[in-house]
Amino acid sequence: MNRIILITGASSGIGKACAEKFAAAKDNLIITGRRKERLEILKKELEKKEGIKVFTCCFDVQSREAVFNAIDNLPAEWKKIDLLINNAGLALGRDGFEEANLDDWDTMMNTNVNGLLYMSRAVLPFMIAAGKGHIINMGSVAGKDVYEKGNVYCASKFAVDAINKSMRIDLLKYNIKVTGIHPGAVETEFSEVRYKGDKEKAAATYIGLKSLSGADVAETIFYCAGLPDHICINDLVITCTQQANGIYIFKK
Repeated sequence: MNRIILITGASSGIGKACAEKFAAAKDNLIITGRRKERLEILKKELEKKEGIKVFTCCFDVQSREAVFNAIDNLPAEWKKIDLLINNAGLALGRDGFEEANLDDWDTMMNTNVNGLLYMSRAVLPFMIAAGKGHIINMGSVAGKDVYEKGNVYCASKFAVDAINKSMRIDLLKYNIKVTGIHPGAVETEFSEVRYKGDKEKAAATYIGLKSLSGADVAETIFYCAGLPDHICINDLVITCTQQANGIYIFKK
């Protein structure tokens, strides 16, 4: 297709799966993340396998300065961004509100909310100039239902849900699509990060559950991004069959 797709948090999980899916469709990619080595490995793999072009940017979306420096300094040919996938995000801890780590709260809000805002604002001038574009924001079922010990992670994803809706309204006049994707349980590094490297706790999250994979979510995102120009999926919740929402899961 030879579109330019910008994916944040592309070094693992859903972001990496998106990079692989869009590359297979012959789209060119800008992939960002904090782990430079992983980005470079992915770049080499996709360029060799799919014959596309990949541009890497290593920075933390929590930093407003880093985001705008990276996007403003893209080579001219890479600024014609057709699709921004705001995928970078994380959960940290499963603690009660009264005992939660304040640094975890800051990291979640700064990454899940501020990072998404910074990236969107940095990329929008290019889309507005082009008279079209598409922004896909990764939410969560945690942004639809609050669950015990989800507190600030849920709050950050509720904020993403509100941002999706307001962004969609404000950008109507620019012919820019905005889509919110809200996955349930996805077996990636997500739980390992949430439990701060405790692999046993992370693995227990998925026992008895045929959860979504990063590729499943990437397939859904790819579908939303490939619809005709006059069609926009505004909001989409995706779970495995054993999960109804952010609260109800049936494990076998």
